[in-house]
Amino acid sequence: QVQLVESGGGLVQPGGSLRLSCAASRIIFNIYTMGWYRQAPSKQRELVARITSGGTTNYADSVQGRFTISRDNAKNTVYLQMNSLKPEDTAVYYCKAEFPSVGYWGQGTQVTVSS
Repeated sequence: QVQLVESGGGLVQPGGSLRLSCAASRIIFNIYTMGWYRQAPSKQRELVARITSGGTTNYADSVQGRFTISRDNAKNTVYLQMNSLKPEDTAVYYCKAEFPSVGYWGQGTQVTVSS
């Protein structure tokens, strides 16, 4: 019933930019903390960025200053603007909606940073 659909992934050269979107449906979007996570092959899934219902953000040290998370509650959408991309950013990026006692995941979108 809850749906999170990521889009915007693809192939980009090092130093390039990409903007990911996550559209949510069937949730009261504005009360959820929204997060972006990523998982590289043979690696654990890790938090990239998070934004609370009140707009407070936090980032992994590895992306601080390069990535920006934002949300548009009117559109039930969370974004991840990724700049100055590095090969180590290559991963499947997942959107997550979080609320006490429950969490929902999107299916993921592939981001590949390569020359």
